Amino acid sequence: MTDRPVGMLDSGLGGISVLAQALRALPRENFVYFGDTANIPYGDKEPEEVLRLTRLGVDRLIGHGCKAIVIACNTATSVAAQQLRSELSLPVIGIEPALKPASLLPGEGQILVLATQVTLRLPKFHALMELYGDHATPVPCSGLMECVEAGQLEGERVENLLRELLSPYLQTPIKAVVLGCTHYPFLKKAIAAILPPGTPLVDGNAGTARQLARRLKEEGLEAPPEHVGGSVTFLSSSPGQEERMQNMLQMALERL
Repeated sequence: MTDRPVGMLDSGLGGISVLAQALRALPRENFVYFGDTANIPYGDKEPEEVLRLTRLGVDRLIGHGCKAIVIACNTATSVAAQQLRSELSLPVIGIEPALKPASLLPGEGQILVLATQVTLRLPKFHALMELYGDHATPVPCSGLMECVEAGQLEGERVENLLRELLSPYLQTPIKAVVLGCTHYPFLKKAIAAILPPGTPLVDGNAGTARQLARRLKEEGLEAPPEHVGGSVTFLSSSPGQEERMQNMLQMALERL
C-alpha cells in the first residue's frame, strides 16, 4: 500500500506547478498526474459540471492504484474537495488561494487575488475572505489560464492581457499578489514585469505539498525509506499530451 503512487489532477497543465513542489518535498513518492485537457477550462463551467469532471478524474487515478488524491486546481478544490472527502476513504488534499500567508506578510497596501471567476464566487473563497481578506481585492482573470495551456508564458498577448487586468489596481500600494490558480505560477515573470518591483507573488503550491506530506504520515501511507521515488506517469483526457506535460514539469522544476 505505501509504495503505491499519489494521484494528482487538474483541468490541464497548471497543476504541474504543484507536482513540481510535491516532487521536491516528497522525493520517495511516485505520482500519477491526470490533466483533463479535453474539458479545459473549469473556471467558466457550472459547479455541477466541475464536480462531475473532477469525479471522473479521481476515478481514473484510483483505477491506477493511487493511495491519495491531490486536487491541484483551485476551482475543482472549491467545488469538489469536500464532497469527495465524504465519498472516499483515501486522503483528498486540495489547494486554495494563498490569502492567509499573503495577509501575514509585512507591509501595507492591497492584496490582489488573481483567480478564475468560479473560484472567486464560491462559498469556500468567501469564507477565506472573511478570515483573511482585509485589504484584499479579488481579480477575476479570464484568459490567463488559456495562455499557459497554449504555451504562451511571455510576449505581447500575455503582456497586453495582464496590463488590462492589473492596470486598474496599480495606482495604489500593493502589498502582495496571490496567484489563485495553479496555472499562474508559470506566468510569474510576466506578472512581475507589470507590478511594482519587489511585489511578492504568493501561491499555495508549497503549502499543498506540505499538507500532502502531513496526511500521508497521519494515515501511515508514506513510502518506506528504501523506496525509490520521483517517477511521474502522465495521463490526459485528450491524446498526445504526455510529452508536453513532461516538458512543463521540467520547466517547473527549473524555474518555479
